[in-house]
Amino acid sequence: MNKDILITGMNGFVGSNFTNNWSGNHTIYGLDIHQPAKEGVERIFGWDELGKVPPVDAIVHLAGKAHDTKNRSEAQVYFDVNTGLTQKIFDYFLQSDARTFIFFSSVKAAADSVPGDVLTEEVVPAPMGPYGESKIKAEEYILNKLSAVIDKLLDKRVYILRPCMIHGPGNKGNLNLLYSVVKKGIPWPLGAYENRRSFCSIDNISYVVEQLIVKENIESGIYHVGDDEPLSTNELIRLIGESVGRRSHIWQLPKGLMNGAAAIGSALKLPLNNERLRKLTENYVVSNAKIKQALGIDKMPVTAKEGMRKTLGSFK
Repeated sequence: MNKDILITGMNGFVGSNFTNNWSGNHTIYGLDIHQPAKEGVERIFGWDELGKVPPVDAIVHLAGKAHDTKNRSEAQVYFDVNTGLTQKIFDYFLQSDARTFIFFSSVKAAADSVPGDVLTEEVVPAPMGPYGESKIKAEEYILNKLSAVIDKLLDKRVYILRPCMIHGPGNKGNLNLLYSVVKKGIPWPLGAYENRRSFCSIDNISYVVEQLIVKENIESGIYHVGDDEPLSTNELIRLIGESVGRRSHIWQLPKGLMNGAAAIGSALKLPLNNERLRKLTENYVVSNAKIKQALGIDKMPVTAKEGMRKTLGSFK
């Protein structure tokens, strides 16, 4: 079923992949800072041209300030973009003829570290830092505004998605850094920590969002989105080694030694400190059971390893 879809942040990594996956089945418009001609897109509008966008069936709000892992960004920038811009786009949606609104939040809006074994939608949000805090503020605005006008919006559906780390062709971020480390033959010294993390293949998130747009009976709400299987960092390094065609080097140095080195690093303000070690070795497993139940599926289209192999192959 063909739908008219507006994607904000069209030129980003996720928006570009959505366009590649959907352009043959749907009519796509974009909203972004730059407006280059793009194959599969009817037109990309500037932010000051929101009033010129033709009527659409769905709005997918991707635009936002990405998580700065180096902590160089001013906190206010996150709230200006992730919160303020979302308020503007959601207000536009409420006044428009569009029936479906999909906001891309993040699992970091729910929790910086997973309480317990698995992160579910039932968690009481406790974000840490301006990225997660600005995303949860945007979520709160949507939910509060929605509850105030719910009796007038019987034909509209609103979805807040909290994806895990999305990866795929064109992805830039920590995955590229780890890829570079393994490709250079640098040993991974934290093999003793068999931590597991959830990831989200671009193919799986693309499938989920398209289903939310074309299906009429999926309940509005908050949904976590990720691959079915978490991957350990050691598994990830082995997959990278397989992709680059070289043996990966995983050192299982004693945890006590690494913890001591991190403690010294914290005291001397070195790159390897307690916080960095925690981030590199903690579990962050996210449940996707709610979204699969809503879509009526038993598993995601792509397994975690299949999706990761595709991403790593694109780095070549």
